[in-house]
Amino acid sequence: MSTSTPNRVIAPARPASSRAGRHDDVFRRQLARLGWGLSSPALILIAAVTIFPICYAIAMSVSNVSATGNGFSLSGLTGSNYSIMVHAAQWRYALFFTVFYTVVTVAVEVAIGTAIALVLERLTVGRGWMMALLLIPWSMITVINAQLWGYIYNPTYGALDNIFSHLGLGTPVFLGTRVPAIAALMVADIWKTTPFVAIIVLAGLVMIPRDYYEAAEVDGANGWTTFWRITFPQLRPTIALAVLFRVLQAFGLFDLPFVLTSGGPGYSTQPLAILAYNAMFRDLDFGPGAAVATSTALLVVIGSLLFLKVFRSQAGSEA
Repeated sequence: MSTSTPNRVIAPARPASSRAGRHDDVFRRQLARLGWGLSSPALILIAAVTIFPICYAIAMSVSNVSATGNGFSLSGLTGSNYSIMVHAAQWRYALFFTVFYTVVTVAVEVAIGTAIALVLERLTVGRGWMMALLLIPWSMITVINAQLWGYIYNPTYGALDNIFSHLGLGTPVFLGTRVPAIAALMVADIWKTTPFVAIIVLAGLVMIPRDYYEAAEVDGANGWTTFWRITFPQLRPTIALAVLFRVLQAFGLFDLPFVLTSGGPGYSTQPLAILAYNAMFRDLDFGPGAAVATSTALLVVIGSLLFLKVFRSQAGSEA
């Protein structure tokens, strides 16, 4: 009588690589939970001081708002706040002024900042000192910068008043009329923020491989051709980053005109941020003021997304 041994299926041993991969996944999940746990106090604080005010402003913009002894009272949903905003001549002018101011100042700052960065990139001696001097305007608080330019523009004892008087050009009133006030505001902003653009562009310049320039020199390309065929295409991501930062800052313009011109003369230098501030805290029109603030934030978000989409499409087509 013969006995037969049953066939047993022996499962193949799991490779060590799969066990190591599973262990890595578990470790990553544990590390992620630790990261969320450590960052949760900061996230809660950000939500309290940023997200909640934004949500509350949106709620105010679509509600009937009235001031009470305990704060604000919101009642019912309404679109009248946005209707009042759209039909207000001051809002239309503030929107035009903010967009015009942003386009002009950012364009000038990128042009001058790129030129300064090109000069600094070629310096071999004293670059550190030049960069330190360049950062002085940028490091200055905007309120102090506005007061400084207020002294310069002063028609009685300002520096420009003395210069114009010695040249026999009379006493200019820079902040008293519309066009000179806008130009004076732009000059003050360009003086302060151009170094920021220059430093960002300089960081992009030093990252360009030297081999490109050596090949261009061998091919006999001149400086202008080298800039447009090598330098500028390589700087596009850096310039796009600088433009994005500056557009976000310029569109939220508040402190410089608030101190330098108070939005005047009239409301000729009044951007959207000052319009919202005046509506809410001076005129106590909380609903329309919240509508201005909410629409401004929405315009900034939409503009940033469109800019990033265009930039990514251009980068993808070049790749």
